[in-house]
Amino acid sequence: MTAAQQLGETGRHALPRIIQGGMGVGVSNWRLARAVAATGQLGVVSGVALDTLMTRRLQLGDPGGHVRRALAAYPRRQAAERILERYYVPGGIPEGRPFRPVPRLGLRPNPWRDELQAAGNFVEVWLAKQGHDGPIGVNYLEKIQLATPASVYGAMLAGVDYVLMGAGIPSEIPALLDALAAGRPARLSITVAGADAPHVITFDPSRLAVPGAPPPLRPRFLAIVSAAVLAVHLSRNPATRPDGFVLETPVAGGHSAPPRGRMRLSETGEPVYGPRDRIDVAKVAALGLPFWLAGGYATPQGLAEALAAGAAGIQVGTAFALCRESGLGEHIRRRLLRLAGRGALHVRNDPSSSPTGFPFKVARLAGTLSEERVYAARPRLCDLGYLRTPYLKPDGDVGYRCPAEPVDLFVRKGGSAEETAGRHCLCNALTATAGLGQTRQDGYAEPPLVTLGQDLGFLAHLPAPDYGAADVVAYLLRGGTPDVPAVPNPTVRRSDALAPQPASPI
Repeated sequence: MTAAQQLGETGRHALPRIIQGGMGVGVSNWRLARAVAATGQLGVVSGVALDTLMTRRLQLGDPGGHVRRALAAYPRRQAAERILERYYVPGGIPEGRPFRPVPRLGLRPNPWRDELQAAGNFVEVWLAKQGHDGPIGVNYLEKIQLATPASVYGAMLAGVDYVLMGAGIPSEIPALLDALAAGRPARLSITVAGADAPHVITFDPSRLAVPGAPPPLRPRFLAIVSAAVLAVHLSRNPATRPDGFVLETPVAGGHSAPPRGRMRLSETGEPVYGPRDRIDVAKVAALGLPFWLAGGYATPQGLAEALAAGAAGIQVGTAFALCRESGLGEHIRRRLLRLAGRGALHVRNDPSSSPTGFPFKVARLAGTLSEERVYAARPRLCDLGYLRTPYLKPDGDVGYRCPAEPVDLFVRKGGSAEETAGRHCLCNALTATAGLGQTRQDGYAEPPLVTLGQDLGFLAHLPAPDYGAADVVAYLLRGGTPDVPAVPNPTVRRSDALAPQPASPI
């Protein structure tokens, strides 16, 4: 029996053929994940900024009462009541009033911040799991290290089945999950720019646990990587070995790591990937762990090809991002579909827009930050701070900086002005894309920025002008061959089976 078969038989669910990608801030929301899981495939919520999303939904009056319903199930009753007291506004705040903020991430302990992180993740996962018995996962970015322990624990309290992570090398996540599932304090290394060694934070789950309650079950962990060498590296040590991999090519939405070697740009200013960036799928298959292929596989043929290469299935993002259960703002989603229907939807792999320094896919859409005039009109500020980088100050203390903040401020913190060129505040922009953007005291409303994958060919095969998550699953499975055996030495011949090195953020 293969490792993939063992995992599928001994786990709470069989391995999915399709993983719905965990996209953006609130795009892969609980409604989308629930709709996918109801078909028996793996529905995934995005784990980014869920404290902000939860509190802003409450401040808008919690339409439908969903957040309050989930908080009623949150094991820590006093914490749930405090959250409601501080953030819930019956009927919603007046139009134009700014949202009340949540505490920003930092190295110094902050129990209230941890509570909000845990509760936000609990709410999203709990809602996604209602009304079906399918699997639910949560997707995190390794780049946002400071939020990880409390966020993961909150998702585990809601019974999350899978944790997925990219945007770095998630070598410490298996041990983190082991510790949290055993009720033990967990340690996580935090990269601090300029420091000789990482800082270490400790998260004690007993601070958020209900006395006498058993520890939550350990979810499976899938590492999102873009090169076989990283998969091999993670698999060598039982302490870093995931339960499987998602192998992501550069055409997938969101971030992608730069090409190996010297950065070269195309005539349109996009990174050029070459043979060195191809995924060695055979090397990953030889590890004996289940894996899924992502980025350009959203067709029945792509699924069949992945299965023939030894994969357990595929991960699909953009097709789900544009379906009606998606968390994209409805007016944005419909505009994107209309553009796509005319063949006028273009997605650029922008090498400079993300504060992380990784290339980032940006869909061209009027009125969003993809337009230079909209970008130029936005005041530079960093108030959410999820993508801030800790750095070592000259006095030995730790500060935080982001190349999307005001240029002079970033330079005073030891950054260079060159690093700030073209950077977008993704924290605010992606929150606005999900319909939860901030309005400033002066009335300025944060504009959105849309990220999608560059493969849009699937749209021609889905119901127009609108479709649902179940339509995507039915389309993908229609031409699949679910009983294709694993190939001992698979060879992938896809021209787009490229992957950056060392890892692809999502």
